[in-house]
Amino acid sequence: MIETRCLCGDHVWKIEPPLALLHHCHCTYCRKHQGSAFTTMGAPAAFEWVSRGEVIEYQSTPNLKRLSCARCGSCVPGDPEGDAPLFLFAGPLEGEPGSAIDGHIFAATKAPWFEIEDGLPAFDGYPTGYDAPEAPTPEPKDPPQEGLRGSCLCGEVRFVAADDPIVVRHCHCMRCRRARSALHASNFVVAQTGFRFTAGEELVRRYKVPEAKYFTQAFCSRCGSAAPVVDANRGIVVIPMGAFDDAPNDPPFEHIFVGSKASWYDIPDGFPQHEEGTPVPTPKG
Repeated sequence: MIETRCLCGDHVWKIEPPLALLHHCHCTYCRKHQGSAFTTMGAPAAFEWVSRGEVIEYQSTPNLKRLSCARCGSCVPGDPEGDAPLFLFAGPLEGEPGSAIDGHIFAATKAPWFEIEDGLPAFDGYPTGYDAPEAPTPEPKDPPQEGLRGSCLCGEVRFVAADDPIVVRHCHCMRCRRARSALHASNFVVAQTGFRFTAGEELVRRYKVPEAKYFTQAFCSRCGSAAPVVDANRGIVVIPMGAFDDAPNDPPFEHIFVGSKASWYDIPDGFPQHEEGTPVPTPKG
C-alpha cells in the first residue's frame, strides 16, 4: 500500500492502487479549496487510516463535504458514505496511482490562466452518462475594483492584489503537493505594498514547516481553503492562484522543483522547467 500524509503529518493514510476514475477537476469549488489550477482525484482499491488529527469540515455543496487538516490546511480524505466510492486527492501520493488519467471534468469553468493541452477528453461538466446535480459557480462578494479580487471557498476571507506580479509559476515540490493536495501549486507573487485583505484576515491560520526557511501554508479557518501568505520579512505575498475571482494578465510562465514532481504526471506545456527552485526577486521600491 502507498502511504500519504498531510503537510504537518497529523493525518496519515494508506491506499491500495489502482485509483479508478482518475481525473482532473477544474470546478470552481475544487480550485478555491486547494488554491490550485485543478485537482486530481481517483477512487482507490482500498483505503485505511494510520493516524488522524483535527479537521475543518465545510459543506461546499449539498452532496459534498470538504475536509482539511485543522493544523496545516491540507485537504484530507473523508469517510465513504454508503456504497459511494471514496475519491482521494492524488497529488500528494508518494507512489504510482496504477492507472492512467481519464480526462478533465468541469472544463467550462477552468481557470482562465490555465490551458488544457494534454489532449485528454475534456467535459464541460460531469462526464457523459454521470447523473449528478451540478452546483452553481460561487459569485464574488466584493464588487469590481482596481486590482485582482480573490476569496476563499466560503467567501469570508477576501483580498485585492495588484496585477503586476514579481513572479508567477507552478511548483512541484512535495511540500506544495501536500499543502495543496494537488499535482502542483500555482503561485502569484506580489509586493506586499500591492496587496490588502478586504475581509476575514482574522480567520486566516498559518502553518510554517519547522525545518523550512520560508515555507508557510495559510488557510481559512472556516472552510480550509488555501489563502495568501504574507511574508513581511521579504516584503512579498504568495497568492494561491485558485483563489482568484478575476483573471490576472500574467499566467504562470515556468515550473520549479520538477525533480520532485509526481513521476506519473507529464507536464504538457512548453514553459521552462527547473529541477530545483529559483529565487524570488526582491520587490522594487
